[in-house]
Amino acid sequence: MNPLVLPGVYAPQEDTELLAGALSDEPLPPGAEVLDVGTGSGALALEAARRGLRVTAVDVSWGAVLAARLNARLAGLRVRIRHGNLFGPVRGETFDLILANPPYVPAPHGHRAPRGAARAWDAGGDGRMVVDRICREAPALLRPGGVLLLVQSALSGPDLTVAQLRAAGLKAAVTRRQRIAFGPVLRGRENWLRERGLLSADEDKEELVVVRAELPV
Repeated sequence: MNPLVLPGVYAPQEDTELLAGALSDEPLPPGAEVLDVGTGSGALALEAARRGLRVTAVDVSWGAVLAARLNARLAGLRVRIRHGNLFGPVRGETFDLILANPPYVPAPHGHRAPRGAARAWDAGGDGRMVVDRICREAPALLRPGGVLLLVQSALSGPDLTVAQLRAAGLKAAVTRRQRIAFGPVLRGRENWLRERGLLSADEDKEELVVVRAELPV
């Protein structure tokens, strides 16, 4: 998974790999409709397209849209790529699978809208600015039997994500976990996260999780 990454576009990292693993577990037939929301460089969209799935990718960043289009062309894969905020470009459509790697890092100045590259990780004071929107809006875009796969940090409340999706009528659970070393963003906020009680005094790794939610048939 080594796509071209343009300046300011989120590069595939451990969360991308974790979500790609969850994608590989899904028994989707060729031609199934997949939405990759917040596609970044398009890495997950291309993974889905390689399986013969019909893929739509969306990102709010024009740089990400350009990167995803370039990577799809270089790979010789057909992906429909749209610019827009979350589900805005696909209103009225439904999908067999939705992939989401949203921003999920709690930010000290959570009342400020993130700008530039930080839009790929800053997500308000509790890290749920975009995750909550996905929980509210994604169920309406799933077909019966459709699945949402969402990756987030344990710092941003995966239990709340599961509870919200269950309240929306989906069968939801955490299906994958991985502990990773702090990256540059978390290292820069380590003291603040400890002061807020989001990290314990001796905690030196971040836990990533994949939440899988399925709309009953």
